[in-house]
Amino acid sequence: MLTILLFILILGILVVAHEFGHFITARKSGMKVFEFGFGFPPRVAGFYRDPETKKIVWILGNGKKKSDEQTKEQKATLANTVGGEEREEEYPATLWSINLLPLGGFVKIKGENGENAREADSFGAQKAWKRIIVLAAGVIMNVILAIVVLSIGFMIGLPTDLSEGVDSQAIMVEQPSVVVQQVEDNSPAKIAGIEFGDKILRIGSADMAWFENENLLGEEINSQKLIEYVNAHSSEEMSLVIKRSEEDLVIKMTPEMIKNADSPKLGIALADAGVIRYPWYLAIYKGFIATFIVLINIFVGFYFLLKNLILGHGLVFDIAGPVGIASLVGQSAKLGFNYLLNITAMLSLSLAAINILPIPALDGGRIVFVILEKILKKPVPMKYEQIAHTIGFLLLMTLIVVVTWRDVAKLF
Repeated sequence: MLTILLFILILGILVVAHEFGHFITARKSGMKVFEFGFGFPPRVAGFYRDPETKKIVWILGNGKKKSDEQTKEQKATLANTVGGEEREEEYPATLWSINLLPLGGFVKIKGENGENAREADSFGAQKAWKRIIVLAAGVIMNVILAIVVLSIGFMIGLPTDLSEGVDSQAIMVEQPSVVVQQVEDNSPAKIAGIEFGDKILRIGSADMAWFENENLLGEEINSQKLIEYVNAHSSEEMSLVIKRSEEDLVIKMTPEMIKNADSPKLGIALADAGVIRYPWYLAIYKGFIATFIVLINIFVGFYFLLKNLILGHGLVFDIAGPVGIASLVGQSAKLGFNYLLNITAMLSLSLAAINILPIPALDGGRIVFVILEKILKKPVPMKYEQIAHTIGFLLLMTLIVVVTWRDVAKLF
């Protein structure tokens, strides 16, 4: 239950930050915003501030005002039609709504789907550069959120890969240890019960005689030594001493050939992770730098993902859907608040990177159509744009369903 609540909370923060970017830039660009929704419909309640009376007006459910003091002008606005079809639901000011499904949020901008394009406060009536700013603002907000989260993390102490050494300006909070970052499906490690976040303290032969024979007792182990040991004893059963929470466990396994490997492996990705922090003025700078390094790595990952899919080489790494992400959030929470900050920043940057891709139905796809309008000197017919967005949306939903199915299957 805690995992689900944390997942909903983090997802809500990420999506609301994204939508707030669209909202604030739309308002500053002179566009009317019908609604800012927390969660997804059906609507439970909402409110707006009447621009004439300056009073808060409450709305219950789908458009019913709590009071019966609705003016004739407001009723006419709500009932206004164009071409025989009802217009977007309008109130004198932006409606702030609370909705039943607590999975993020949304913003309704006037004319965002091509309607009312001749009206001055419509999205479609604005200059191309303004529309591009509004469309890109959600992505920018997710990047800013990641910078803030990572900066806070570096102030209090953030898990960091220290394989390349420790920054001389860093303050060590927790000494480096070999931490499991990922466990390959159907690998010896997965079957033996190794989990994300496990700290590997020792490795040796299965009979535990390695304490004397390998002279590792008291010697610091790092990821490189562990890899070298596995490569040198790839045909032998071995024992790993791991720390999980506050408990030390001994797990035995034998390396095996797994996909894309040139020799028997355990099937785990490792990092020499320690917890470091910086003075606040350096933490902000480090948060900024770390954000853009991670963002570049995400785009590089997308490139190899698409390249291998196009060439028919399959997935080079696992893709997690909502269930998999919720599981990852739960695992991070068990490791501590600083790990949760880390995963929140990574998810925010992943959301930003995905949304800026030039795929119809995403912000990047919509930006492409605005750029095409400038190149062609006229808008792409709305029916063709809507068809493209619908196809893009259906493909994305299909991908989410498939990945979610795989995530659920892994749980069992």
